Amino acid sequence: MKHNIISLARELIRRPSISPNDQGCQQIIAERLAKLGFQIEWMPFNDTLNLWAKHGSGSPVIAFAGHTDVVPIGDEKQWQYPAFSAQIVDDILYGRGAADMKGSLAAMVVAAEKFIEANPNHQGTIALLITSDEEAAAKDGTVRVVDTLMARNELIDYCIVGEPSSSQKLGDIIKNGRRGSITANLYIQGIQGHVAYPHLAKNPVHKSLAFLTELTTYQWDQGNTFFPPTSLQIANIQAGTGSNNVIPGELYVQFNLRYCTEMTDELIKSKVAEMLDKHQLNYHIEWHLSGKPFLTTTGKLVDAAVDAVKKVTQNTPQLDTGGGTSDARFIALMGAEVVEFGPLNKSIHKVNECVDVNDLVQCGQIYQQILHNILD
Repeated sequence: MKHNIISLARELIRRPSISPNDQGCQQIIAERLAKLGFQIEWMPFNDTLNLWAKHGSGSPVIAFAGHTDVVPIGDEKQWQYPAFSAQIVDDILYGRGAADMKGSLAAMVVAAEKFIEANPNHQGTIALLITSDEEAAAKDGTVRVVDTLMARNELIDYCIVGEPSSSQKLGDIIKNGRRGSITANLYIQGIQGHVAYPHLAKNPVHKSLAFLTELTTYQWDQGNTFFPPTSLQIANIQAGTGSNNVIPGELYVQFNLRYCTEMTDELIKSKVAEMLDKHQLNYHIEWHLSGKPFLTTTGKLVDAAVDAVKKVTQNTPQLDTGGGTSDARFIALMGAEVVEFGPLNKSIHKVNECVDVNDLVQCGQIYQQILHNILD
């Protein structure tokens, strides 16, 4: 298993698949899966390539999900080894995507291969959902595949997303949920004028101070057992012409909420509108919903994943919902039980991104054990 996982991971890393470009990564995976009898379905949408591959039939449907795209490398001169060279030094594999998440993809593919070789007539369906649009817009990737599958009533029962979930050591954390994310672009109108004649103008900054105070101090909820309270942060704020003698005519405020399952995007929109109207502001607001919160409580998949981690690493993982968003948020809309599990996340998106070779091997063993736990 070790040679197969590491050689495939290196082959994928050597493809400079900066989002949304796949650079042939999915073709490499598809050719391997086809040899095992997987049904290969390509789902291209605009500039994004997606792969939906299935082996077996019927339920339960257990899917591995991941992405072949990576973030830009940054300043190449700061890399100890070329970012797409996939160098191994002292059992550490270096390269963009090593941890996020070509290493996990390689482990998933090999785990599926090993399981099917040993269980060619397994019950249910083993699937892989792979996209090249996770790190950037996330508009034509997993979300479009999920929409397509749901439209033809093809659902996933259990899904393991190979995001690098581990923190200090492999297997210490399994992500069983994520917060929702919603962003507002708010434009508050005033009347531009000369600072010496404020009675002839209306300063939107001054008019908005009470609203902004309420917005940033409001307690949205108390959180719950699995999630911290909903939080709001102002990300950008802008007003004025650059001159010191002009009252601005408009204030632009961008803010983001990471919200838990105690809150909904509709409640957030309604409350913000209520605040704006309360403070008698003339405004225009645009909302962008990145993803709704999801939670997979203890059940068959969580139990199978926890058991697999214990057997392979002797670690007892904690269930956690922290961090940003992932494509798991789209798959959860199918009603699937979803968890995220993968290697350490310490180096993701950084210069000299890397992963321990032995961790990748154990990831493969864990993914294979999860298949046994669900399908045996």
